[in-house]
Parts: sequence; C-alpha cells; structure tokens
Amino acid sequence: MRILIIKTSSLGDVIHTLPALTDAGLQIPDIQFDWVLEPAFSEIPTFHPLVKNIILSPMRYFRRNFFQSFKNNELKNFYQNLRKNNYDIIIDAQGLIKSGLLTMLADGKVKCGYDRRSAWEPLACLAYNKSFNVNPLLHAITRIRKLFAYSLQYPDPSDTRTPNYNINNHVLSMCKINSPQTNSNVVVFLHGTTRDDKRWPIKNWIKLKELFLNKNKYKILLPWGNESEKRDAVNIAAESNNNFIQVLPKSSIGELAKILATSKLNIAVDTGLGHLSAALNQPTISLYGPTDPRLIGTIGENQIHIKSDSQLMTDISPEKIMNESLNFLE
Repeated sequence: MRILIIKTSSLGDVIHTLPALTDAGLQIPDIQFDWVLEPAFSEIPTFHPLVKNIILSPMRYFRRNFFQSFKNNELKNFYQNLRKNNYDIIIDAQGLIKSGLLTMLADGKVKCGYDRRSAWEPLACLAYNKSFNVNPLLHAITRIRKLFAYSLQYPDPSDTRTPNYNINNHVLSMCKINSPQTNSNVVVFLHGTTRDDKRWPIKNWIKLKELFLNKNKYKILLPWGNESEKRDAVNIAAESNNNFIQVLPKSSIGELAKILATSKLNIAVDTGLGHLSAALNQPTISLYGPTDPRLIGTIGENQIHIKSDSQLMTDISPEKIMNESLNFLE
C-alpha cells in the first residue's frame, strides 16, 4: 500500500507525524509512505524507515517568486512530481488551505483529512472525499495518530500505545554508535525559536550558563539557525572559558540530531529542536510561556515541562531549571 503524506511544515509538526507512521507499519506490513514538505525540513522524514520518497514543496518560495517559478518551469516540475504516482490514499495531516490544495492536486483514489470541525482551516475539507472528526483539544501527536488510524482503517492505538517515533536507530547509526553516550558531559541550550514571545530572556540563559560552568564538568553547546540566534548564542557564551562552552557552526538538522542524540541533557524553549530531542528519547527540559504543553508539548522518555505563569516567561528562574537538571545529571 502506497500512501502520500501532506505535512509541509514546521519542524515540530513534521516530528509530531512520525509516530503515526510507526502505528501504520505495525498494522499494515506492506505500507510505504511518500511525503510532501518544505525543503528546510526534508531530512526528518528520511530518518523513518517507512518513508521512501520526499517531494519538495517550496510553497513559500513559490509565493514570493511566482512569475519566476512559472517562467523557469519550477511550478510545472513540482506539479509533475506531485502527480508522478497514483496513491492508494493521500492524507492531509496539516488541515490548512495550502495543504488541502496540495491534496487536491495530487493523484490518489482516496483523499483524507480532518473534518470542518477539527481542521485548523475548515475550507481545507473541500479537498477530501473522506474526512474525520478529531478533537482539536487533544495533543497534536494524538490527533495525527487518530487521523491515520481512521484513514487507514486500523484500531486507534493512541490511547494504549505510547508514541514511537522510530528514528533512534537511524540517527545513532549516523553517529556510528549503538546507544547514546550516557557518560557525555554535554548540555545543549536550544535557545532559538521562531516567535519572540516564546523566547526565554538572554540574561536568564547567561545565568543558567554560569550555574553549569560553576560545576566545572559540563560543556555547553549553543546551536543557532539564523543571524539573530547566532548573536544570542555569542552573547550567552561571552566572557566564558572556551573549553566549557562553544557556539556551534551553522548545522543541518541531521548534524544537530547527532549532537542531541549523544548529549547528557538538552534544555529548550518551545522549538522544533526540542521535539527532535524528545523524539530521540533524550533528557529534555522544555520551557513554555504562551503555548500550552498539553497541546504541543514534547512527548518522549525523560521529559520535563516547565510552564510559565507569564506570557513573557520571566518567572522561570535559572535556579529552577538547574535544580530540575540535576535530576538527569547527578
């Protein structure tokens, strides 16, 4: 059985989809998936053994450069790739107008998605010939697992089986090791996020850095994804012994996955890399302000959520995070 998944972004949303593929593979032995998504996130599906092909959908680029894309045949080539195969079932796991449009354009016998009461943008339902009601107040991972179960007609496992992202073996094989290096002294600060209101103040990251460096046995790594995040990383690392803290070079998702898979602890704001850490079952402390961890929080082994009472997250103290960190470190 060949299935096409429409889930174009973002990093966290793509990671949330992985357990549903694992569920389906346990129920339908011959199943395989192709996946339509933005180029920035295209590495993640390749970590899962049931994903066979990636169809790149640079929708953001097309919107900004429509006439150039049309003139250069980029739109035509994308359309041909989208319709290259006739799928048994197409599942729109996003529930947006843009994902509904892609579902409509793709070639498949059955097109499935959320119904108008549970899709984020109800007009997306016009693209489906089968739609399903899935409570929007459930966690995003649970919603997607239910949608796949209903679409592919197997028993819903989301209430009885914990999510299995099924990416550890692939990522650890990239690291050329068989299990995480639990004796690692590395702590990763995942300080970057796409929304300003999800940021934890830089002064708090600096104070947390000092608490770790006072232990004289942990090395802090600071990844970044854009120039603003790089400036923040440099500010956090400033005036510190370089033997104990490092601003990483700009890294691919695959490179960061290897780092997260072998660290001792990852500390994150609400960001896709926090979900990647959780998918790898790595010890992770995640900080939440305006977003609700009950709906989009990290799920995996060794997860701690700290929810702020303030939209600005100013009431989450570095000392509290350090105390929680000791549960994993010592």
